[in-house]
Amino acid sequence: MNVLDMFRLDGQVALVTGGAGILGQSIVTGLAEAGAEVITASRSRASGEELANELEKEGLTIHVMTYDQSDHDSIVGLKKQIADEFGRLDIFVNNAVARPMKSYDGSIEDMDLSMRVNATGAIDILREMSALMAEGSGGSIINISSMMGMFGPDLSNYEGTDMGTPPPDYFFHKGGMINLTRYFVRVLAGQNIRVNTVSPGGIFTHQPERFLENYCKKVPLGKLADADDFKGVIVLLASDAGAYINGENILVDGGLWS
Repeated sequence: MNVLDMFRLDGQVALVTGGAGILGQSIVTGLAEAGAEVITASRSRASGEELANELEKEGLTIHVMTYDQSDHDSIVGLKKQIADEFGRLDIFVNNAVARPMKSYDGSIEDMDLSMRVNATGAIDILREMSALMAEGSGGSIINISSMMGMFGPDLSNYEGTDMGTPPPDYFFHKGGMINLTRYFVRVLAGQNIRVNTVSPGGIFTHQPERFLENYCKKVPLGKLADADDFKGVIVLLASDAGAYINGENILVDGGLWS
């Protein structure tokens, strides 16, 4: 097969949870550009439809669904809707995340909500969507973690800003996501389902100037990532080009932690 053809996703059905966020939009766009039938799913239909309308201007068709990752019945309903409308699922990008905690001293109630979505909900949706994939011909699961799931916080990045200390829940569940990938690799063995993790570094979101100075001087490439910097690795892991990549965590941080 021609190497460029190996990256094509024509005829593949892909689900991206949290597809309307900054990173999610890039993932949805990249998969659609590679030829996949892409479903974006989140709690907000309005944000999904706004993304679909924008991408329609570029000639890309996106399917919008809604679900609540803190609700098991909602996850099961999403799986049924995909099965009813598409008959299969080939690619699942597990990207949805809740960020209720804003700092180190955030409330325990916010921690509980975070765990319900980002821990219990993440495992729940992985089990349900992998079962749907196994009913077909298998496929690729891509869990979105973070460099914050691999390393402790570099608090010097926040010096001179009012951004505060980052919350502990994000480090906790993103670290767990990396090992959860290894778990599902073993449990799903023999079902032709690959499971990998992508761990993004910092993404430019118009952070305070002092933070950008503190952070970027440590990065060999000299900048934060743009969301589009993750399209390639997602398409690689979703496609035949990555057919023998399984159980890996790919850190995409511009060399920050090299």
